[in-house]
Amino acid sequence: MAGMEAPLFSCQGLVKRYGASTVVDRLSFEIRPGECLGVIGPNGAGKTTTIRMCLGQTAPDAGTISAFGLDMPRDALAIKQRLGVVSQTDTLDPDFDCAENLLVYGRYFGLPDRLIRERIPRLLDFAALTHKASARPAELSGGMKRRLSLARALVNDPQLLLLDEPTTGLDPQARHLMWERLQRLLQQGKSILLTTHFMDEAERLCSRLLVIDHGRKIAEGRPRDLIAQHLEAEVVEVYGNGALDLAHGDRHAGLRALAGRVEVSGETVFFYTQAAMPLLQAMAGFPHLRTLHRPANLEDLFLKLTGRQIREEG
Repeated sequence: MAGMEAPLFSCQGLVKRYGASTVVDRLSFEIRPGECLGVIGPNGAGKTTTIRMCLGQTAPDAGTISAFGLDMPRDALAIKQRLGVVSQTDTLDPDFDCAENLLVYGRYFGLPDRLIRERIPRLLDFAALTHKASARPAELSGGMKRRLSLARALVNDPQLLLLDEPTTGLDPQARHLMWERLQRLLQQGKSILLTTHFMDEAERLCSRLLVIDHGRKIAEGRPRDLIAQHLEAEVVEVYGNGALDLAHGDRHAGLRALAGRVEVSGETVFFYTQAAMPLLQAMAGFPHLRTLHRPANLEDLFLKLTGRQIREEG
C-alpha cells in the first residue's frame, strides 16, 4: 500500500514571512508514492506560497524540504527533473502550436528531440487533443488549455505532479474530463500534490487532505475520516421566506434542540445532526419552507474549520 512506503516528498516545519506577516507557519506534511494529497484552505491561507517553496521558487525562512532523497534548494535542479507542474495561470507559449509546446518544454529537461517526439502523440492522446496538434493556444478552449498544460507537465515522465488549482475557471464537462485524466495518472502510480477550492474535486481525487488556515495546519487525514471526526453525520438545509426565524429566539428553541449545531449562511439555515428524522418530521409543520436533507460533506468540514466569512484575495 502507498501509505506504508517511505515518503516521496517531505516538508518539515516550513515558515515563510513577508515583513511582519507570517504566511506559512511551521507547516509539515509528506506525500507517499501513488497518493494524492489535497491542500485546501481559504484565500490567503498560504497554499500558493507553500507550492512555490516546494518548487524552489521561494526560499523558506525556516524548515526543510526533501524529495526523492534530495534536499531543496541544494538539489533543486535534480528535484525539478522529476516533477511536473501545472500552475494557476496559463504559461503556454502562444507562438507555438500544441505539439511544439510539448517539444520545446521537453528540451528544458535536456531530453533529446527523438524521445520527445515519440512521447508527443501519446501525450496529445492523453489530453484528448490529437485533433488539435497544429492549433495554437489562442485557438483552444479553457479546458483544452488546461489539458495541454497537464500533458506538458508529463513530458519528462515525472514521479510527482504539483497542481495549483488546475480546474479553476473550467465548465463542469471540462472539470470532469480533467478529473478522469488525473485519476488515470494515480492508477499509473503517479503522486499528486493538489491545491483546490472545489470540495467535490478534493473528495473525488485525494487520498488525504491537509487543511490550512493562516499558514498553519488545522487538520489532516482521509476525507471521510475528517468528516466523521469533525462533523455530525447529517445536514438539513432550510431556506425560504421566514427560514432565518428558526435560528433565533425562544419560539423555535425546541426545533433547534433537535440538532447538534445550527448555523446560518445567507438565507439558509443549516441544522447539523446525528439523526435527521425527528428534525424532518418537525419541519413538516413549516410547509412554506424548503428543506434539503443530505450527508455531511467536505464543504461543511471546510466551513466549520475555517469559518463562513469571505476572504478576499491578497
